[in-house]
Order: sequence, then C-alpha cells, then structure tokens
Amino acid sequence: MDDFLSQLPNIDHTDIRLFAAAVNASSNGVVITDNLLPDQPIIYCNQAFEKLTGYRRNEIIGHNCRFLQSDDRNQEQRKSIREAIDQGEHCQVEIRNYKKSGEMFWNELMISPVKDHAGTVTHFIGIQNDITRRKTAESELAKEKEHLEERVVERTQDLQESEAYLASIVETIRESLVVLDEHIKVLSVNEHFCKFFKLKDSEIIGRELFSLGDNGQWDIPELKDLLLNILPHNNPFEGFELENEFPKIGRKLLVLNARQVILKGKYQDRILLAIEDITERREIEQRKEDFISIASHEMKTPLTSIKGNIQLLERRAQRNNDAAYLEGFGKTAKSIARLERLIYDLLDVSKIQSGNIEFHYTTFNFDQLVAEAVSGVQVTTQTHHLVISGAAGTEVSADYGRLEQVLINLLSNAVKYSPNGDRVKIHVSKVSNYVKVAITDAGVGIHQRDQKRIFERFYRAEKITEKFPGVGIGLYVSSQIIKEHKGTLWVESEEGKGSVFNFTIPINLNK
Repeated sequence: MDDFLSQLPNIDHTDIRLFAAAVNASSNGVVITDNLLPDQPIIYCNQAFEKLTGYRRNEIIGHNCRFLQSDDRNQEQRKSIREAIDQGEHCQVEIRNYKKSGEMFWNELMISPVKDHAGTVTHFIGIQNDITRRKTAESELAKEKEHLEERVVERTQDLQESEAYLASIVETIRESLVVLDEHIKVLSVNEHFCKFFKLKDSEIIGRELFSLGDNGQWDIPELKDLLLNILPHNNPFEGFELENEFPKIGRKLLVLNARQVILKGKYQDRILLAIEDITERREIEQRKEDFISIASHEMKTPLTSIKGNIQLLERRAQRNNDAAYLEGFGKTAKSIARLERLIYDLLDVSKIQSGNIEFHYTTFNFDQLVAEAVSGVQVTTQTHHLVISGAAGTEVSADYGRLEQVLINLLSNAVKYSPNGDRVKIHVSKVSNYVKVAITDAGVGIHQRDQKRIFERFYRAEKITEKFPGVGIGLYVSSQIIKEHKGTLWVESEEGKGSVFNFTIPINLNK
C-alpha cells in the first residue's frame, strides 16, 4: 500500500501512513488494480476485503476482479464496469459476487480512476460494500406482498403431504439414516440402516444408540464425542470418519454426517445422523496408490537401460553419419523423455499422497528460471513459437527444480492442446510482493464445468480425453507444488477460445 501511495503526487510520508491506516481500518472492502499491467491485476486489498470475500490475500493478488463473479458472467453490470475502465471514469454498480465458499453476496461497488501527472489512468481503486441483507429484504418484501395468499394455500397443502413424501425419500436414500432424540435414543431408522447393519426395528427403536449390539460394539468413544460434545457446538457436522468392528458385518470405515434440528411442535430437538460406508472405496483408492507407486518404481530401471542403449546407438549413428537412423533415434529419445516425465509425475503423486515429497529452497533470479524453462520446451516443438513478455525483475526464495517442473508442464500443455495454433504467450510480472506468470494459448479451451476440477488427481475433461492422450496428473502435481509455495494456480478459459493458466507465488516465503 505504501509503495502505491508513494507514487502519488503531493502526498508526504505522514499522509501516506495515515491514509494506509485509514484504509486498513475501513469496514468497506478496498482493492487497488494496476491499469498498466495486462488484465488489470489486483495489487492491494485491505483486511475488510479479505473478510468480505473469504479469500486470503495470497489468493487475491494477481487476479482480475472478475473472479469474484465466478460463473455468473452474464450480468449487465459487468458491461458498465468494463466501459468505465476503458474510458477511465468513475462507476457505481450493484453486482452479484461470490465468496470463496461459493456463497453469493450483493456487492455495492464503486470504482475510481487514479491518474498520473500526464492524465494517464495508472490504477483503479474499488470500494466494496456487502448489501446482501438490504437486497434480500427488498426481494423478500416484494415477494411477500405479491404471493402471500398463494403461499398460504401452497404451504397448507405441503404440510398435509410432507410427512409421507419425506418418508418415501428417506427410504430411497442409499445411506443409513438414524433419527435420535435429545437423549440419543433411536426414534427411527430407514430400511438401508437395518439391511446394512443386519438389525431389526425391534432391536433398535427406543434404545440408546450407544447400547446397540450384544457386546457394546456401538459404545464408541469417538461417536459419543461427536454427538455429545462436537455436534452441539458445530451444527451441522460433516465428514466425520469412524472405523470400528461391528457385529454381523465386521470392520467398516464409515463417514458420519450429523445435524441437530431444533424445531417447535411435533419434531422438536431431533438429531439426524447419516452413515455412509466407504470401506470398499478407500480400499480401492489404496490399491490404486500402491499400484502407482510400485509401477512407477519398477518402470524406472528398464527405462534407464533403454535410454542408455538408445544414446549409445545414436552416437554410433553420428559417427557413421547415418541420417535415417539419427532421425529415428531422435524421435525415440523424445518419446523416452515423455515417458520419463510421466514416471516422475506418477512418483510425485505417490509422494504427495504419502506426504513425502521433498522441496529444496534457494534464492534465484525468477526471470532466468522462466527463460530456461521456455528454452527447454521450445527445442521440443517446431510448430509453436514461445514468446516471453514482461519481467519480474526480482529474485525469489523457492524450489528451482519444482517451479521449473510446473512451468514445463504448463508450457507443454499449451503446445499440446493448441494443435491449430502457432504461438504461446508467456507474460511475467511482479504484483505487489508476488511474482505472476500467465501462459496463454489459442487451443481448444476448457468448459466452465471442468475448470474447477482439472487440478484434481486423474481428472480429465471428457472432450479432452477423446482427442488427446494423457492420465490427468500434471496439473494436479503442479497445483500441489504451487500450494506448497503458498501461491495459487488457476485457469481462465472458454471452449474453442484458448486458455490462460496463471500462477502466483510470494517473492519471499518467510514474509
């Protein structure tokens, strides 16, 4: 903030400190964007903005403000904002934004340009105010006035049908459901519960949950702690894993979701407990992890032997000046290199899952790292020209090899997934106390529904899978490396219009 304010004319250091303190103390969210950098990235946000959106500062810096609209990109207000930015004018709109949790909130946004001595707009300041409660109240009041009588009729009918309707839904759910009273006595269970645990209604209803079974197999300390101590303070509670030996069905790994429902009348003070069996799923996942680890290690030795023999034959072909053999060995070497990268990616996946992946941090010139990674990928392609623009102009404290791995992965993907393109753009910049890289291709693009999942392990978009080979681990490994560096990796894309993969990392991890 001080760096930005120090660039403004006629403001002394005392004014800067007072202004910075005032901004940080403001209850309104404040962001500053750099209008001279591509895509107008955010270079500053105050604490109120972090609280308003739920994002941490390192997840905000370097992004364009449009990420706050998530998938809700067709709002008319976005056009007004864009026109104001293009014309360097003030603007005030009410727009739907989304918090990190996915929760929508109404944002009263006011943006103002900041100009230098020459009248050039260098920055924009955005003031954010959550007006969700006001908008909600206005909307609800209008709906109440318009539909009051209709709602009364519909509600009456719903109440008459709800009990039988909900009962039928409960019975079709393929999870074990239990309804408990405030004393943890079983009021009802669905049919799936009886079938899964091989119990009868008469053995369950009216009994305390912890007393079920013949030898106290349900008297589980973790389950007691969840229902008696954790749930009352964290209602609802989800994703509680429990492994236990149960009568008649043996040892099972279960996921419990619990909700305390406090209502007036017939259904007061109920506890709803949903139980999902994930034993088989977890075993399959573990077998998959074991296979990946073993297969990757086993492939390393023969691949090393193949690589050595190919190099030996290639040198012999060079001495004999045999062009045909040299061309074949060159193609083989590229295939071996791709296979080698795949093996090491698989090994990294295994290490990440077990928590054994290693990082070695040093201080180095970030621009040099980018240049070397781009040069390394450029020699592997004759169809695309990789162009670097911008510069970070700083050293960073990071793992050189791991960041090079991320860059090579993203650059290789940009080439691979843009078969009809001939250029990949790499823009490097320093944004606040972060460095940012944006890699732009003119490829097939990524559908909106896939963009949030492409960084998951083994996930591949359906249309991508049909046209391009791969196993879906490169982006997962890259995202984990960037996360380890306390940075963020994200994509902006439209189908058929290419993609922009961005990542930021802090210049100094210790700050």
